Amino acid sequence: MRRVAGAMLAGLLLAGCSTGSDAVDVNNGGEFRFVEGTPRGEVIPEPERATAPEFSGTLLGGGEFSSEELAGDVAVLNFWGSWCGPCRVETPAFQEVYAEVRDDGVEFLGLNVKEVDEQFALAFVDRFGIEFPSLYDPKGEVALAFRDYPATAIPSTIVLDREGRVAAVYTGEISQDDLRRVLDRMLEEDA
Repeated sequence: MRRVAGAMLAGLLLAGCSTGSDAVDVNNGGEFRFVEGTPRGEVIPEPERATAPEFSGTLLGGGEFSSEELAGDVAVLNFWGSWCGPCRVETPAFQEVYAEVRDDGVEFLGLNVKEVDEQFALAFVDRFGIEFPSLYDPKGEVALAFRDYPATAIPSTIVLDREGRVAAVYTGEISQDDLRRVLDRMLEEDA
């Protein structure tokens, strides 16, 4: 009984380190680093922003994608999985925001991670009527490219400014209102 209780406690402790504003990034070559997301609806000041890493991959359903395609636009990168409960709420909400801003120089890109079969991801996208593209990244290689940001918790969202710099980072589900506030700030920067 003590072994079972000990194993459960260890599992809870590990789970507690995988999300939230003080998440521990354990996928960066075995390094442990404390990382922090931005508060809801807030943006990293321009002088403090770092350039996002370049990445590429295969889109769900086929076709290649490169982060160079986001150049000059505000970009919302959302790390999700069909197996993720909060993603079932957040992703359709993101679709609504995407429909509102896609003609304003804002790109959305889903990054489907830790998925055992692409068919599950395709069914998820079809079920919720998601129109923005998603990379199929079952190994989470793009999340690893963002090793300085907490992109390994699912869902996670990273917002890039028009210069390809990380402007906001969210671990966990983000509301439409928070996302709209961030995007409004990003679009105002260039006004």
